Amino acid sequence: MPSPHDPYVRVRGAREHNLQDVNVDIPRDTLTVFTGVSGSGKSSLAFGTIYAEAQRRYFESVAPYARRLIHQVGAPAVGEITGLPPAVSLEQRRSAPGARSSVGTVTTLSNSLRMLFSRAGEYPAGAERLDSDAFSPNTAAGACPECHGLGRIHRTDEELLVPDPSLSIREGAIAAWPGAWQGKNLRDVLDTLGYDVDRPWRELAAKDREWILFTDEQPVVTVHPVRDAGRIQRPYQGTYMSARRYVLHTFADTKSRTLRAKAERFLTSVPCPVCGGSRLRPEAMAVTFAGRTIAELAALPLSALAEVLTGAGAGGEETARVLTGDLLARIGTVTELGLGYLSLDRTAPTLSSGELQRLRLATQLRSGLFGVVYVLDEPSAGLHPADTESLLGVLGRLKEAGNSVFVVEHQMDVVRRADWLVDVGPLAGEHGGRVLHSGPPEGLAEVPESATRRFLFPSEDEPEPVRETRTPSGWIRLSGVERHNVRGVDAAFPLGVFTAVTGVSGSGKSTLVGQVLAGVLADREAGEEAAGAGEQFCASASGLEAVDRLVQVDQKPIGRTPRSNLATYTGLFDTVRKLFARTETARERGYTAGRFSFNVSGGRCETCQGEGFVSVELLFLPSTYAPCPDCHGARYNPETLEVTLRGLTVAQVLDLTVESAADFFSGTPAAERALTTLLDVGLGYLRLGQPATELSGGEAQRIKLASELQRTRRGHTLYLLDEPTTGLHPADVEVLMRQLHGLVDAHNTVVVVEHDMAVVAGADHVIDLGPGGGDRGGRIVATGTPQEVARSAESRTAPYLAKKLGS
Repeated sequence: MPSPHDPYVRVRGAREHNLQDVNVDIPRDTLTVFTGVSGSGKSSLAFGTIYAEAQRRYFESVAPYARRLIHQVGAPAVGEITGLPPAVSLEQRRSAPGARSSVGTVTTLSNSLRMLFSRAGEYPAGAERLDSDAFSPNTAAGACPECHGLGRIHRTDEELLVPDPSLSIREGAIAAWPGAWQGKNLRDVLDTLGYDVDRPWRELAAKDREWILFTDEQPVVTVHPVRDAGRIQRPYQGTYMSARRYVLHTFADTKSRTLRAKAERFLTSVPCPVCGGSRLRPEAMAVTFAGRTIAELAALPLSALAEVLTGAGAGGEETARVLTGDLLARIGTVTELGLGYLSLDRTAPTLSSGELQRLRLATQLRSGLFGVVYVLDEPSAGLHPADTESLLGVLGRLKEAGNSVFVVEHQMDVVRRADWLVDVGPLAGEHGGRVLHSGPPEGLAEVPESATRRFLFPSEDEPEPVRETRTPSGWIRLSGVERHNVRGVDAAFPLGVFTAVTGVSGSGKSTLVGQVLAGVLADREAGEEAAGAGEQFCASASGLEAVDRLVQVDQKPIGRTPRSNLATYTGLFDTVRKLFARTETARERGYTAGRFSFNVSGGRCETCQGEGFVSVELLFLPSTYAPCPDCHGARYNPETLEVTLRGLTVAQVLDLTVESAADFFSGTPAAERALTTLLDVGLGYLRLGQPATELSGGEAQRIKLASELQRTRRGHTLYLLDEPTTGLHPADVEVLMRQLHGLVDAHNTVVVVEHDMAVVAGADHVIDLGPGGGDRGGRIVATGTPQEVARSAESRTAPYLAKKLGS
């Protein structure tokens, strides 16, 4: 039996997800890295087992009533874990934070800055001292009453609401009005009120046009509809709503994304006229520190904010010195992680998942905890190699403070610096789930079946294959790009080749590619009536006519509920349901393809509504989920499950892995096409019915790519991918790159935003932005072949690219 002072976390009998009864011992007070190909089980061991068990034990000590208020992870499938300290998890959350969440709120730096203004701010003569809440736009005490603390208001005008004034109201002059009956009702109400609905809009009196579009009145009148032949239409009470009121109401209240997007076309967003975009009440904006308002300080990059605070706190009062000292220490950890280009008012939804995780990591570093296990999910994600050194320094300090740092990681530079390495594999899904090595990293050299070994210890006998650089078939040229920190840039993207866009975090890569380039191409596809989301960010764009189609492949989830899964997203499930409907049993019973959907009534289990599980309410304990007592997780009713296809029910087919399904559906072209593309991008280990909520961002991106690959391609397609290697083991990166280069060989264009030097070295063309992040970035510092960029003296990417190229 382990002693109370056993220095190891000992896991026995771990069976979470695909783990195969794993036993492993991991020393505490170390930097331990978990590696393995995607789907091998490393996250199941680090997060699903070790962290989940630490959380379960902690919650057992919490009062039952309080437990109801906390979201809890379930008990992991594990025999026993000993030597386990309390744990803190820093995952890359895929869900987008709210619009009111910002860098300041995530790091809690905003709280300290508000306290500084409350206690040490310079107040106007005679003004009362304000509480710190009065400096927050997220509280009733501080929020501007006009914009409710958002800083912007939405407005509309006649040109937006009536784009074609030559039309009459009956002909649809008021484009912002709803269609179908609701639009006809508004027209009939206007007609009843005495307005001429058949006269061209421009010929109506100005005061009438003003009232129709902008009145806040809502008169109710009796409408006598024009009788249609064969239809009886009785009089009814109709209420008028102006076009502006309808658009604002729809934009604010509708749950429909389509209706909201339509309403947004008729609105312009402008800074609030009362607070000027500061989001705060006038009383708070009258207080200054170092001659600036809190809004002005929050808008500064953190590196610039630190300079202001350093100067202001040096000779000030004791209160100011203490508060600025605390702020500077906390800002220091954020800038150390390469995030000094961010400002406190930068909204959280505009941050990458890697940036969010590093902000939370900086906050933990200041917490002063010791004796804790920190479990991190790819902290190097989204990091340029130049910033990885800083990250390793921060992880080292967490360890030196007396903590254990467990990291799931694919970046070999991080793996090499580990004290202990746990390699899981050898492959994914049912072919993985075993610990191949647990020990110092150098010991992995003796494990031939490890997929990680050849990347950690590259053989000099196997040089990187040299691929001939492709010649561009044309160019897309953007001039005068103005967006975020990209200012006055001229950029040229070659067509018919593979282009990598590089640069440190915050240098403007995603802005240039994901917003401007994607925007101008999307505008061109949408036609002249489009809002011009891309065109407004650059002075001119040429060469667009050579591209027939734009495909943007991001890492956003393929669905937000367990009802969305791999099979439904790729369209494979449509084929599966049709095959079941053609079976002899289904035809005899009159079952259609709809019978085999778990999303509609008929074939699904009605007890769980096709979910496969039910919520169990426990008195004084949080709700828990259990398999449905009727279908036992199968999702379908017994009658549906009596229909089999080659011996399997529809529930059993959904439980097949992509790899197994490829054999099962061999000879069925529609199914084979979808399954082959999923295998080609390295997703053979996923189950067909795997819920979208269980997929990582990298898996979601590859599913989208597979869905695109199975389509019949016509014309020249430009593929845009933002960090496609995030979350991928180097072995999986090789599989993905084969597919992307295959798209280029098929006479398409691929542009990737990327930090992986192996991907950049294999590109035909490189565009490097920088030289730094934020205000110190936003310029193209080097462009050309990988060899040319590697020789650039100004580029921070050059030395890492040169090392990869062996030059």
